[in-house]
Amino acid sequence: MLQLFYGGTFDPIHNGHLAIARAARNELQVPVRLMPAADPPHRAPPGASALQRAHLLDLAVEDEAGLCVDRRELSRAERKPDARSYTIETLRELRAEQGDAVPLALLMGADSLLGLPTWREWRSLFGLAHFVVADRPGSPLDDGLPAELAETLAARWTSSSEALGDAPSGLLYRLSHPLQSESATEIRRRIAAGEAWRHLVPGRVAQAIADERLYLERAATPGPL
Repeated sequence: MLQLFYGGTFDPIHNGHLAIARAARNELQVPVRLMPAADPPHRAPPGASALQRAHLLDLAVEDEAGLCVDRRELSRAERKPDARSYTIETLRELRAEQGDAVPLALLMGADSLLGLPTWREWRSLFGLAHFVVADRPGSPLDDGLPAELAETLAARWTSSSEALGDAPSGLLYRLSHPLQSESATEIRRRIAAGEAWRHLVPGRVAQAIADERLYLERAATPGPL
């Protein structure tokens, strides 16, 4: 069965993240493992610690069948405190555990896919996993990809969810459920500014953020996650 991982900073987890995870779970009929990054190399340091973000994730998926939290990147950071959190290393770790024949996939938003050429050893990722992409309204997935990325992706798209389970890696599948407008950057800004934000995150997450007084003095940092 396809193993599906949804990586991200989740700073904090919000309703849009959950909508993507639920859509992938329902459309592909597989569990989704939400995998918080410990030290994301592509953006500024998170507004909450890795343990705080993972706790918020636990609260968000507590009653969600087929959704769970995978702490492997946090565990790796504990073993190697000076190491950065790169997706290529996570996938190689998964392959060492699962073997070469098990279908693996990464769930991501279209904005993350567009930034793929900035990731470490990005072309090697396709030899380790499939990609399941949730589109954002107005994104250039159809005809506005950078030439280098478009050339690499051109022959990899599939409209068959079954195809993801028939091969271990190398395909891209476009999730029919579009990304929603929630943004962790905007939520952090709203909290710091004293504006309304609770409606953008699950109730338990909102209460924990308020109880722990997270994001009150932190400026919004770049990035969609």
